[in-house]
Amino acid sequence: MHWATDERWAMRHETHYGSRVVRAYRDRPANLDAMLRATAARAPGQDAVTDEVAGTLTFAALDAMVDALAGSLSAAGLKQGDRLALLIGNRIEFLALCFACYRLGAIAVPMNIRHRAPETAFELRQCGAAALVYQPDMEPHLPDLKALPDLRLVYALDSDGYAALLRDAPAPPAVTIHEDDPATLLYTSGTTGKPKGAVLTHFSIVSSAVHFAHAWQARPGDVTILAVPASHVTGLVAILVNMVNIGGHTVMMQAFKARAFLERAEKVRMTVGILVPAMYNLCLLDPEFERFDLAQWRVGSFGGAPMPEATIARLAKILPNLELMNAYGSTETTSPATLMPLGHTPEHTASVGQPLPGADILVMDEDGNEVPRGQSGELWIAGPMVVPCYWNNPEADAKSFLHGYWKSGDIGRIDEGGYVHVHDRVKDMINRAGYKVFSAEVENVLSHHPAVVECAVVARPDPVLGERVQAFVVPKDGGVEVAELRSFCAERLSDYKVPDNITFLPDALPRNPNGKILKTDLRAMVAAELEAAGKG
Repeated sequence: MHWATDERWAMRHETHYGSRVVRAYRDRPANLDAMLRATAARAPGQDAVTDEVAGTLTFAALDAMVDALAGSLSAAGLKQGDRLALLIGNRIEFLALCFACYRLGAIAVPMNIRHRAPETAFELRQCGAAALVYQPDMEPHLPDLKALPDLRLVYALDSDGYAALLRDAPAPPAVTIHEDDPATLLYTSGTTGKPKGAVLTHFSIVSSAVHFAHAWQARPGDVTILAVPASHVTGLVAILVNMVNIGGHTVMMQAFKARAFLERAEKVRMTVGILVPAMYNLCLLDPEFERFDLAQWRVGSFGGAPMPEATIARLAKILPNLELMNAYGSTETTSPATLMPLGHTPEHTASVGQPLPGADILVMDEDGNEVPRGQSGELWIAGPMVVPCYWNNPEADAKSFLHGYWKSGDIGRIDEGGYVHVHDRVKDMINRAGYKVFSAEVENVLSHHPAVVECAVVARPDPVLGERVQAFVVPKDGGVEVAELRSFCAERLSDYKVPDNITFLPDALPRNPNGKILKTDLRAMVAAELEAAGKG
């Protein structure tokens, strides 16, 4: 292993979730509320978070806002273990409400603001949300809240009702929070297309935050920009909680635009950050990229998709002080399970890094046997950052977890140097600029259109976004327009899940003798089309 040893990062074996034995950091916050309280006590005047609307809060001011929200929500009836859903973008309120939940022992449920009503309704119902806070522009996309019997409290940001939570708030009650308690539910789609609520605990999130502090060699006062959604595991854990832990400053962007990001990074003197490869590529496409002073930017993590070697080389030339750091993980691993040690990227551009301290990664064959080093198989991951289960979904638990290991569904290998390589992502998953799109979910929607006989969805390679959503449709007699199908999907799916391309097939989808759709044939059709277009 190449991770630097330091007494601050000493580890020991511990038992969690009843019977799971993992290696965990000896020195860590007791829970997420203790983390914020400790940082606010040691650096009260340090800038904690900035957004484009509310301005900047210090850690003392953030802690006071959290206290007020926790006190008022408790007085309104939110209690330990209740779920509070957040339909909020990259705003200070998102961070404050998450930590208000952590202070009460309630469970924060971040939701994607690009969801539409059916998606939101499913998650609210599945987690039994007791409360919902949403930003006003989401109101047209809300489901019928009266049809959700568990939902007792609803607040719109910027309303008098929400503002009242911050005025004359009572002190929150004293609660005992165990680090194995659930802290956050993050919904991730499975191969069936049904979202699953991964149970992120105080322990798993704290462990990931300490992982980042270790891997980044983070320093109090580091500055980052939140350019990915706060509701994703990367935004919540790798950026927001990570920076709270180290006493860093998070500058929020409502939406990523390359020029605006570069201007903000120069202005705030960003030191560390995490972007998906498509964002790095978009920055490099800016004709004035080299004029921005980004000399303070020393760590640039990336993940979710491969980073082209040409991009790595160009970034190294323009930003010689920037250490690029590949990462691999998922919602179920509470952010990464691997990170590239600082300084190792140039020699290992094809790898996603090494297992983090405490992470245990096995490469297994189809029979559940470990394969020899260097051979490929399914990656099974264990460690303090792996979630204990999905929310109220024992069937998914039985398929995905075994003796503390999460079966990733990804095919990869570990080389002789201990570097992890991922060959294939989760079956049928499309990675559109860092957004995960599972083909089954899109297929389920398309199949409900009355003019569709059958359909299949695969990834379409794209030089900027990484991949786009490609649908193949066999229509009924009389046909259907592409625009009609895309509009049908847009009413039922997040915009990034709507097919970018739809190809009509006259007869039937290709199948093997057992009747299984041959998506390899469909991907070959896409490749042939792109090749022909390139030659043209």
